[in-house]
Amino acid sequence: MATASGPVLFQEERVQSTYDASQWRLMRISFARHKLAVVGAVVVVLGYFIALFAEFVAPYDPGAITFVSPARSNQLIPPKLPRIVHPDGGLRWFFVHPLVEMRDQETLMVTYPEDTSVSYPIRLFVRGAPYKLFGFIRSDIHLWGVADGRAYDDPEKVRLHLFGTDQKSRDVFSRILHGTRISLSIGLLGVAMQFVLAIVFGTISGYFSGPLDNAIQRLIEVLTSVPTLPLWMVLSISIPQSWPVIRVFFAITIILSLLSWPGLARQVRGKVLSLRETEYVVSARLDNAPTSRIMFIHLIPGLMSHLIASLTLAIPGTILGETSLSFLGLGLHEPAISWGVLLQDAQQLRTILFAPWLMIPVIPVILFILAFNFVGDGLRDAADPYKS
Repeated sequence: MATASGPVLFQEERVQSTYDASQWRLMRISFARHKLAVVGAVVVVLGYFIALFAEFVAPYDPGAITFVSPARSNQLIPPKLPRIVHPDGGLRWFFVHPLVEMRDQETLMVTYPEDTSVSYPIRLFVRGAPYKLFGFIRSDIHLWGVADGRAYDDPEKVRLHLFGTDQKSRDVFSRILHGTRISLSIGLLGVAMQFVLAIVFGTISGYFSGPLDNAIQRLIEVLTSVPTLPLWMVLSISIPQSWPVIRVFFAITIILSLLSWPGLARQVRGKVLSLRETEYVVSARLDNAPTSRIMFIHLIPGLMSHLIASLTLAIPGTILGETSLSFLGLGLHEPAISWGVLLQDAQQLRTILFAPWLMIPVIPVILFILAFNFVGDGLRDAADPYKS
């Protein structure tokens, strides 16, 4: 009997602790049960880690063309993976064979066969191109690289191009890692602006009725009735081409934010309409509490769980918007590095046929959009922890 009551008592204590837990604790418990959301959160955290430490994680300088010599161009090198099986049949630590550039005399196509007589190991924390981490920490240590004993700027230095090189002999893998910084940060900044606009207009529209509510709703209807892509294109064309990269980045962020807040504002308005009739809000009004206190103390905190989930689902739209505009040539341009800018190299059919690896930047776009959607689904379910 004692053994049978043990699990029962444990289950009762577990249920009681769940009912006594705060809302944020219930959200954490519910989110942890959503396996895809947890995986998506790991991918998102890894992505922003790479964005912060891109110079350290990337093996090569993403923009410098330092490894071109008269003897070899290193243009459009196909992707190569490190090897562990040596030509003699034995297993070794990851290594790479140097490439030999050859041109077919009949087709004039350039190929890069491996020189299997020589091998160079891949090491962690190797010296490479110097950089400034966070803009002020000087270093030349990279997470990994090929240890061949030559200087980083030697054009004959052996390199491993996991995703190949582009038409300007730049390492695609390093450029994708650096592109993470703009493509993911523009999502956060854009969503932060949407957050502010949606809360301000949605809360005002839901709390106050009459002409002010009607005016805000008509504005939202006008913005949502305009086709999104043509409006993006028109506004992006108005950005001067002479602007520096940072100014264009913030201009694109503002454009994407100004056109994306109406949907979230309507969700906020609907939530406020239901919350303003709750007992604690009515009591605050009967106590003659200031309107600002009712909004910031009673209404907006009740919206936070729903807003966090909605904003997480809104980040992929902002990332796709920047990628689409940059791919069409209406957003960021070189020397800026984003996934959309990288995909500009894949606009020509000839490039896709002869260098399909230039389409690889599509993979992180899909990966992180799925990750954000999984996280958003998990947060949306966790926002109502009592439903299950």
